[in-house]
Amino acid sequence: MFDHIKQDYHAYAGRWGEQGFWVMLVYRFGRWRYHVRPALLRKLFSLIYKLMYKFIQIVTGIELPCEVKVGKNFVIDHFGGIVISGYASFGDHCRIRNGVVVGLKSVEDPKAPSIGNNVDIGAGAKLLGNIKIGNDVIIGANAVVLVDVPDHSLAVGVPAVIKPRRPVETMRE
Repeated sequence: MFDHIKQDYHAYAGRWGEQGFWVMLVYRFGRWRYHVRPALLRKLFSLIYKLMYKFIQIVTGIELPCEVKVGKNFVIDHFGGIVISGYASFGDHCRIRNGVVVGLKSVEDPKAPSIGNNVDIGAGAKLLGNIKIGNDVIIGANAVVLVDVPDHSLAVGVPAVIKPRRPVETMRE
């Protein structure tokens, strides 16, 4: 747990006052409690986690349950209105902003997006259903993504249109 918290601290550039960092602290504690033995002690930590989770959800407006799989350097850039389904998963070096929803398309199909590495999700974006977001992808602000997004792509619009990203070398010219 402490190694993950140290990585999160570095991902937030040492800014311990960031609401996203607070959310990650509670998230890491929630994941850690699953490994606590004996069961009675784990139940006590589970109660503490549930209270902290609800408090941080009210204070920050961010819902990140400990069931979500999150990779290294996961950063929540701005707080407020962020809802992430417990069925979702994120790779390494992902960044999300305010108003993002990563969740189910319908309650009858409890599957949420699987997000790759180096994904940047813009403010207000909605990613819904059993979809796969590839590596090195940018999801534009307010995009509604309902289909798979391949590696090295850009998803923009409502519903999202998938476009290939230009290589970094081309963008600098």
